[in-house]
Amino acid sequence: MSAPTPHHPRRPDVPAAPRVGTALVEHPGQPTRAEAAHGAELDEADAPAATEFTGSRDINGNAPFDEMAPLDARALSKTLFARLENLEEGTYEYAYVRNTLVELNLALVKFAASRFRSRSEPMEDIIQVGTIGLIKAIDRFDLDRGVEFPTFAMPTIVGEIKRFFRDTSWSVRVPRRLQELRLELARAGDELSQRLDRAPTTAELAAHLDLGVDEVVEGMVASNAYTAASLDAQSDGEDVGDTEGTLADRIGYEDHGLEGVEYIESLRPLIATLPPRDRKILSLRFVANMTQSDIGEELGLSQMHVSRLLSRTLAKLRKGLTLDE
Repeated sequence: MSAPTPHHPRRPDVPAAPRVGTALVEHPGQPTRAEAAHGAELDEADAPAATEFTGSRDINGNAPFDEMAPLDARALSKTLFARLENLEEGTYEYAYVRNTLVELNLALVKFAASRFRSRSEPMEDIIQVGTIGLIKAIDRFDLDRGVEFPTFAMPTIVGEIKRFFRDTSWSVRVPRRLQELRLELARAGDELSQRLDRAPTTAELAAHLDLGVDEVVEGMVASNAYTAASLDAQSDGEDVGDTEGTLADRIGYEDHGLEGVEYIESLRPLIATLPPRDRKILSLRFVANMTQSDIGEELGLSQMHVSRLLSRTLAKLRKGLTLDE
């Protein structure tokens, strides 16, 4: 009995990409043109790699990709990247090869995600975010650079995961109980807002969640630590009359000059009662910021005399303020 003719088994199902140009016609039991084209490029020497590509055991009982050595995945990745460069983006063939590269290199994502296992976010979410980084790395990878794909992809994958934690993690560490309470308050707020057609009160939130008002207030305060807005972030300009600028430009600051307004207004009538020379000395000292020696030269007085006059005038003003209070 003759040995069965080797053939390439059908590949696992992948999401169909938008078909551009000539339609692809498939016949039951026969490979598509994309599969046939791929099969023609893989010769007998690529048989182990072809096993990786299908993800199932071949007729010789070889192990699937996830049980094979990483070097096999790297070799097949290079072959697929070479094919990807010659395919038109948006075609079924392009999407198929791209999806296969994603599946082939998911181990990189799992390795990167394992570095963040101590975080509170579910590992499934971290892997999903890391996969986005893997896809970005695949789209930007260039074989001509002479860099191994894992070396190129790992910074992009890790960067995407770190960005996820930066954008969704708590700015200030709060107890797990308050983190969960924030989610409960958010859900309850949405439900009550739709039911009441207005924002719910603290008491209504407490009654809805069967909690005390103090607990709800504590959860609402803790919610402020979930994200921190950057003072350098540009304003979204949604408010009417809004102008471009950073958040720091819109936040008020303490004007120390306001602290003296009350005293200036209280001193004004008292200063008006002073002799002209005393008013002149006050003006030169506190408005012109002249020294006592300079004031003495200006008025033809000694520095000691200016000091005595200034001390007497200030004592008179201080006494007047005390009487007014």
